Amino acid sequence: MKPKNCLIFGASGQIGRNLIRGLTQKNLKVTAVTRNLHQKGYILKTQANPGYLDIVETNIFDSDKIENLIKKAEVCINLVGILYEKGSNNFKNIHEKFPSMISSLCQKHKIDKFIHLSSLGIENAKDSKYAASKLNGEIVVSKNFKDAIILKPSIIYSVDDNFTTMLMGLLNLSPFFPLYYGGKTKFMPLHCADICNLILDLIENDSDDKIIECIGPEELTFKQIIEKLLKLIEKKRFFVPIPIFAANIMATFLQILPKPLITRDQIKLLFYDNIPSGKYKTNVDIGKQFRLNFEEEVEKYCYMWKETGEYAKKKM
Repeated sequence: MKPKNCLIFGASGQIGRNLIRGLTQKNLKVTAVTRNLHQKGYILKTQANPGYLDIVETNIFDSDKIENLIKKAEVCINLVGILYEKGSNNFKNIHEKFPSMISSLCQKHKIDKFIHLSSLGIENAKDSKYAASKLNGEIVVSKNFKDAIILKPSIIYSVDDNFTTMLMGLLNLSPFFPLYYGGKTKFMPLHCADICNLILDLIENDSDDKIIECIGPEELTFKQIIEKLLKLIEKKRFFVPIPIFAANIMATFLQILPKPLITRDQIKLLFYDNIPSGKYKTNVDIGKQFRLNFEEEVEKYCYMWKETGEYAKKKM
């Protein structure tokens, strides 16, 4: 029997928006939680069929309001995460305390399923605050809700991401591009549609696997990713290897920006490959082979960073 109400935290991000569309297309009711209804509400409202989406504005640490929402839910999905710290939005609060609170409430009210989004490649990155907080979040979630499903994706990309779009923006502006650790860090990028389809499948079907590492069909180094993006936007740039001490100096200033280009913690994280650890099953192991190709998918929206913009789109 299909669940009637899916509660999503972090609904306004790229995964949340696509997931809302998929859930409501299957006639499932969705309650989307956002911190800023006026800023995010108009985007979310376009993702759902009429009558299938409720949008609730609240602080994610308003435990009373959160508990009232969880009481009415049969499925809870936590997509909340940050890449850098700003004030009270720090890694410990967002990646540890919040998942601990909602997983406890989900267990208290015996909801059917709790799905938590973590990150791939964090086990060895013990010197990164981001990685350590994500790993601690997994531990508390598994402890509080023993049947929780934890997804650990590699880099997720789409037209709505902050990865390929930011990189193409930088490549479009600067004749030079810095390479950290020689650009050798490995990734297995997956498209947003693939991770959303996996979540939809896990909601509708039972799974014996509680921790799943999520990967795309290709293993690419960071340098190879940049080379593919340059090819797509038809640009040539000089790669500049950056010594780590110099990278840390740069990051010290860049992380002050309202939306940092890179932080010292992210430089630490870049040292570690973003590929399966071998400790858990991957989506391939459970029969969910993601087939969307990185270059082919980015080509569909890369025209925005080409010289002729909209007119660079291929004729159909």
